[in-house]
Amino acid sequence: MRLLSAVLVALSLFLTGVRGNHTSRTCIFQTLSDSDKDFCRGDLEVIYPDVGDVSCSYVPKCHGYRRRLSREWGSPHIRYSWAEKNKKYVLVMVDPDAPNRANPRHRYWRHWVVTDILGTDLRNGKVKGHVLSGYVRPSPPPHSGYHRYQFRLYEQPAHKHIALSPEEDASLGSWDLKGFVEDFGLGHPLVKTQFLTKYYED
Repeated sequence: MRLLSAVLVALSLFLTGVRGNHTSRTCIFQTLSDSDKDFCRGDLEVIYPDVGDVSCSYVPKCHGYRRRLSREWGSPHIRYSWAEKNKKYVLVMVDPDAPNRANPRHRYWRHWVVTDILGTDLRNGKVKGHVLSGYVRPSPPPHSGYHRYQFRLYEQPAHKHIALSPEEDASLGSWDLKGFVEDFGLGHPLVKTQFLTKYYED
């Protein structure tokens, strides 16, 4: 009888372990809350390896995705299927929640700015152009909560040369995004999206 009980306990523990491992393999991609989802407009895809398109979603912690996003992965593929082949575009990626969403005194932290992107490349998910600000991985500080990483795509005015000022170039934080857009007549973004993530150990 004792042997049978021991076998049943061992079997129960084994099955619990199997179920636990099965659960850990399940990776749930949550869509954003309504207030954050409202920012997303149009069909702009932000594609990282293994994860795929993270537009308008939370980056999950499972499979080390948040850690890899912050430590390993390079710039994402950006795809906009409706880009016009003969036009050029400007891509801007910023964090409006630096150092945290409750006190964003360093908004808009500049993570990536590329101009002169051809519509044909955007259709294929490639960002080729003139890099004004090199890609900086999303790396929210510990215990700072979720950060929004926003992508805005603008149509570039014909024959317009776009550049950062020396002052802008000297610092990534507290970037005057509105002033940049107005200075070069970019108008409203054609499409925009964002994803949310936080420090990978939180």
